Amino acid sequence: MSKNIPGFLPQVSFSILLALSLKQRHGYELMQQIEDDSQGRIKLGPGALYGAIRQLHDENLIEEVPPELEHDRRRYYRITENGRARLGTQLQYFEASVSLAKERQIFSEALRRYAQ
Repeated sequence: MSKNIPGFLPQVSFSILLALSLKQRHGYELMQQIEDDSQGRIKLGPGALYGAIRQLHDENLIEEVPPELEHDRRRYYRITENGRARLGTQLQYFEASVSLAKERQIFSEALRRYAQ
């Protein structure tokens, strides 16, 4: 997504919020969930992941939570209410876009090309 459009999240940030919408996770879990969610199309390295996490945290879209086990040194993150709202707004836009593409009968053609 373009960073020039107000309210639109970069793809990595969107993917992190989507993964955290299920449950709180640590970094490696996020990388795995995002790869699964994208059917292997998005494979994040630690630099991209933690840069996006820092940005999302600064924007109050995610927050760090203490680990459940005392000796767990991993950092866990969860989506905030602001994060859920931002994710919801973007998903509504995507839903409307898919609906419009179906109405214009370009949805099936676009999917066919994407699958190749």
